[in-house]
This record gives sequence, C-alpha cells and structure tokens, in this order.
Amino acid sequence: MGNHSEMLANEKIGRLLFKLSAPAIVGMIVQALYNLVDAIFIGRGLGVLAIGGIAIVFPIQMLIMAVAQTIGIGGASIISRSMGSGDIKRAEKTMGNVFSLVVIISVVVTVFGSIFILPILKLFGATENILPYSLEYLRIIFLGTIFFTFAMATNNVVRAEGNAKVAMFTMLISAGLNIFLDPIFIFGLKMGVAGAALATVIAQATTAIYLVYYFLSGKSEMRFHSKDLKLNRDILKETFAIGAAAFFRQVAGSIMAVILNNLLVFYGGDISIAVFGVINRLLMFTFMPMFGIVQGLQPIVGFNYGAKQFRRVKEAIDLSILITTIMSTLGFLILMSSPHVLLGIFNKDMNFINHGKHAIRIIVLAFPLIGFQIVGASMFQAIGKAVPSLILSMSRQILFFIPLVLILPLFFQLNGVWLAFPAADILSFLITLILFAREMKIQKIRAFSPG
Repeated sequence: MGNHSEMLANEKIGRLLFKLSAPAIVGMIVQALYNLVDAIFIGRGLGVLAIGGIAIVFPIQMLIMAVAQTIGIGGASIISRSMGSGDIKRAEKTMGNVFSLVVIISVVVTVFGSIFILPILKLFGATENILPYSLEYLRIIFLGTIFFTFAMATNNVVRAEGNAKVAMFTMLISAGLNIFLDPIFIFGLKMGVAGAALATVIAQATTAIYLVYYFLSGKSEMRFHSKDLKLNRDILKETFAIGAAAFFRQVAGSIMAVILNNLLVFYGGDISIAVFGVINRLLMFTFMPMFGIVQGLQPIVGFNYGAKQFRRVKEAIDLSILITTIMSTLGFLILMSSPHVLLGIFNKDMNFINHGKHAIRIIVLAFPLIGFQIVGASMFQAIGKAVPSLILSMSRQILFFIPLVLILPLFFQLNGVWLAFPAADILSFLITLILFAREMKIQKIRAFSPG
C-alpha cells in the first residue's frame, strides 16, 4: 500500500479531512479569486456592459466545466474505490481513459463552439450592446478548451489518490498566473476583454503542462501506460454514470443561465445581467471553501467505502456537514451585511450598486442550507451511487429553480427572479435530507455490523 493509500485507510478522520481539504480550500479560493479579479479589472477598466459580456460567457464556460467534471469526477470515483480495494491496474486504466476522453471531447467542443459562436451567444441572452464584448472574449476561450478540460479533469485524478497538495498547487498556478497577466493584457497591452481571455488560456495551458509532467515523471502513485489510452467500454460506462451527476449539475446551471439572462433582459435590462454576473462570482467565492471540504471528503469516502470501512465513511460525512454548515452560515452573514461594499469593488455606478444590493439580500435568504446540500450530493458521487447523485444534482436547478423562475416573475416581476433562488434552495434541501437520511441509515447498519 502506497503512502497516500495508507493515509486514507488509517489516519484519524479529523486530521485526514483537514489534510486533504485545506489545500483544496486554498486552491479553490484562489481559483474563485481570479474570477473576481477578472471581473474587477474588466468592470473598473471597461465598464458595466463589459461585465455583462463576460457574464453571458460564464455559463458557456460552465458547460465546458461540465464536460471536465463528468470525466474527472467519474474517473476519480473509480480510481479511489479501485485503490481502496487494491486494484491498481484498474485505477491506471481509468486514468488513461480519462486522458483520451479529455482530448477527444475538447476537440469536438472547440470546433463546434467556434463554428456556432454567434447563435450560442444570442441563445445565452447576449443583447446588442453586450454581444461585442462576449464575442471577443469567447473566441479565445474556445481555443483554450483542451487546456481547461485537461487541467480540471486530471486535478480530480490527482486528488483521488490523496495527493491534495499537488491538486492545490495546480490551482494556484492557474489562478496566480491569471491574476498576474490580467492587468498586463487588459491595461498594459490595451487588449480589453480579449486580454482577460488570453490571460485565462495561458494560465490554464501552464497548469496542463505541469500536470502532464506530474503523471509522466513518476510522482503519481499510478503509472502511465500508453496502452491504457485505449478506451474501455466498462470504464466509460461507469465514468459517465457517476460523472453524470456533475455534468447535469453544471448543464442545469447553464440552462438556468439561458432562462435567467433572458428574463433579466426582459424585466431589468442590461444592468440586471451585469448585476447577476457579479453576484454569481460572489456566490461562487463563498461556495468554494465548501467545495474544498467535499473535494477532501470524496477520496476519504471513496477509498474507505471500497475498503468496507463504513464507520470511517460515516464519521467523515458527519464532520463535513458540520463544517460546511458553519461556512454557509458565515457566507450568509457577510453577504447580507455588506452587499454595497462588495459591489462597489467592481464598479462605482450607483444604479448598479443599488440594483445589486437589493438582489443579493433576496438571493441568499436560504444560504445556510447550502452546505448540507453540497455534502449530500458529493457523498453519493464518492460511493458510486449514480441515481441519487443525479437526482440531487438536478433538483435545485432543473426540478425547482427553472419552474419557480418562470412563475414567480409573473407575480413579483424582477423580485420574482431573485426570489426563485431561496425558494429552490429550501426545496432542494428537503429532498437532499430525505435521500441522505435513508443512505445514512444503511451506512449506520453497516458500520456497526459484525466484521
């Protein structure tokens, strides 16, 4: 058993969760910070319409992220469980299949995205004033699809074998380089939103190169074999089944964005798109520490579930729920108390700030419930239960948010759009609670059964 496997199997859960989550939290916060910094540079230098332009592109980037997460999370779950059961060959075969999938799908996304870029942007709600900014930004982002997809997918693989520090370092490379290059390209070279996109692509390419070095240099517990690049039907089927939850969660977010952007244009105009573009980044920043916790949780749960150590599985889940609930409550308090200060960092336009302040205070009403939802969905992914994971991933955006955001504005206009967020969070919390309680009952029986 390698060092990382030994750690996952035997180290005290509290210390282990901290050891795996802390690097992930740092990496995720820095990653979210570069999204914020991107918007700040663009908002300060190019104005509210430019913020709206990148806000339109953001859900398209989420679709690319959905592909990467499908491959990465699905593959990582197989790898964690395979290593837990001592099947290193299957883990290595899965890693090779992850590499092949990334290349194939990235090429398809780049080609078709570049060909249909205008209708895609219009579908996602780009108005006549916002379209030039979105078009300039997205053209460059599409060209860097393979770097982004590879970095995100294989980062999950690194984390699956318990090497959280390397996973953190890859995110630090990307975010740090992006933050450094943004002002140079946007202001120094006067490239505008194209400069922001180019900084993003260069940063992601650098990260991808480092990850290739990591896997080929023998630093990973798994060894790369060219024969493992040949796609395996069973591994593909399981990867997509488990990763489908992450895929539909991200796709649901993009579908939600299409509907949301078009409703915002109708009820509030360009300013509302810019407002939500900034709020979305602030929300992601508060989500990231919670995502860091569950990224540390997943290899613990996956490995110990594969090793039939069910007491350790339950202990890790309980601790993660406590920590993420504290985090989501703190996020709620910060966003409720200081929205005007946060919005003013991006742009000083008082119309923008007043619109945003009102929207934030409605959107985050049920925010303390978010931590439990995130842990619940991630637990089902980690133990390889695709159906409940898929249900939980779809519940908030597809089952609840989309119907609510279509109905509530009919009665409350723009406020109805914002009210759909806490209403969907409450309903999603309830369905997560039901599925989670049933699974925990099973885990408790296994944890305390003889042997």
